[in-house]
Amino acid sequence: MTALDIVKEYYACFNQKNWNGMMALLDATIRHEPNQGEVRIGLEKFAEFMKIMDTAYEETLTDMVFLTEPTDSRVAVEFMVNGIYKQSEPGLPEAHNQPYRLPAAAFLDVKAGKITRVTTYYNLPLWIKLVSE
Repeated sequence: MTALDIVKEYYACFNQKNWNGMMALLDATIRHEPNQGEVRIGLEKFAEFMKIMDTAYEETLTDMVFLTEPTDSRVAVEFMVNGIYKQSEPGLPEAHNQPYRLPAAAFLDVKAGKITRVTTYYNLPLWIKLVSE
């Protein structure tokens, strides 16, 4: 499979809430660089992050645009996050099932058939505004 195939499968698993499928596509030393907060290294830390996300948010990604480069090792993805804020997180507004639609992007590295890095970007002040209205 190409890097693009692997990343498309990763996001298909995300939209299907197939967390095991997502995890199977990640390298054991996955480097997760979130929009805010500390970098997470390794499958265990990524799984902990996904558990928190699954508890606090219900999200589906749409309008996905995938971009690749000639070495078949990096993929960029632009998408819309369609979500519901289900459970409050520390330092963020109170959750009461607010819907939101937020543009975002991610950059992924793929080596030897596994995703080795996921970096995600979105506008946190815009998200706060969307869930505070």
